[in-house]
Amino acid sequence: MAGCQLVGNSVFYGTERRNCHCQLVKFSGVPLFYPLLSVPLTNISASLSNEGPPDGYRKNVGICLVNPSKKIFTASRIYIPDTWQMPQGGANIGEDLRKAAMRELREETGVTSAEFLAEAPYWLTYDFPIKVKDKLNRRWGTNYKGQAQKWFLFKFTGNEEEINLLGDGSEKPEFKEWSWRLPEQVVELAVNFKKPVYEQVLKVFSPYFSSDADEEQCLTKNERNGGKIHKQTTKRSSTKNKPNGGKKIHKQTKRCSTSLQGQVL
Repeated sequence: MAGCQLVGNSVFYGTERRNCHCQLVKFSGVPLFYPLLSVPLTNISASLSNEGPPDGYRKNVGICLVNPSKKIFTASRIYIPDTWQMPQGGANIGEDLRKAAMRELREETGVTSAEFLAEAPYWLTYDFPIKVKDKLNRRWGTNYKGQAQKWFLFKFTGNEEEINLLGDGSEKPEFKEWSWRLPEQVVELAVNFKKPVYEQVLKVFSPYFSSDADEEQCLTKNERNGGKIHKQTTKRSSTKNKPNGGKKIHKQTKRCSTSLQGQVL
């Protein structure tokens, strides 16, 4: 029987099965330990489910992209200051969800060098903020309450020069900066209504992020407090060191026109 549980304004859908574990590949099997943030959460057991997304929500895919150091790719939106998120986007009717995730990753970040690692076994939903809900529905001609997401974990196998926030040119750019972050930083920097979803995504994929105690102790202060921030400069990223605590900075010159595109959440 299908069931759901409410966490904040986010709902987790699946079948009611106890002691059911996610199907993860190439994982260490060691749980991730990091300080939980002040996000209202309940105990939610992962449920394997092939059911579709719940009614009233736009079908969406989310991408958790990790580098060899097991840090997570995040980017800040052009028109929403100080808001960082993992890549995501709508899935077309009948589109294979894993292929949709790869397409969205390419369109938003230019990344094509990515190896599939795992898929979250259940749908996660969040409601749109009231201020933008009506605008989005008018634009799409729909009546969505929010988005239902299927999350995928990929490992980045390319060079950082491949990362291009102008994407593959098929869509308007959405991001202006990017950085590799620790899991707790990904949650901390997300907008409040996405925090419960991000908490659950990182719990599902947590075995991959596990590190030995020695590795944890070797993290630098900069790595603990935040990664290097990169800004887009040209159609292909070029790196330049600037006085900013030694951070590698990239500026974006081509900006997309002001529209609701920058508000799609």
